[in-house]
Amino acid sequence: MSKKSSKGEEQHIELDLNNPQFQLALFNLEKSQILALIGALAKIAQMNWSQIYRDSGLKWELIYSYKGPKGESRYSLRITKGFRAVAFRDGNWMRLLTLHPDHDSTYRG
Repeated sequence: MSKKSSKGEEQHIELDLNNPQFQLALFNLEKSQILALIGALAKIAQMNWSQIYRDSGLKWELIYSYKGPKGESRYSLRITKGFRAVAFRDGNWMRLLTLHPDHDSTYRG
């Protein structure tokens, strides 16, 4: 559940970019892909979880084909039209796990 601010508003999402697989993919992106990723992350950082779930541009989607090591659900989200990331929710944190410039590889566990 999202935390609420002192005014009762949902807090912005906190991003975790520290997964080694995410970082390896990040360091191998082309400049245009890095710029697109930064734009998407900046957008996400200004959102709360209710907004993530409703945003039609991000397309936050459950990946049915695999779960995390502790059974947590994994989700894909759109960075650009054919470029996705995989993440999971941990409280108010969005923990980014992998990047997939090849859209189809997003759904392979």
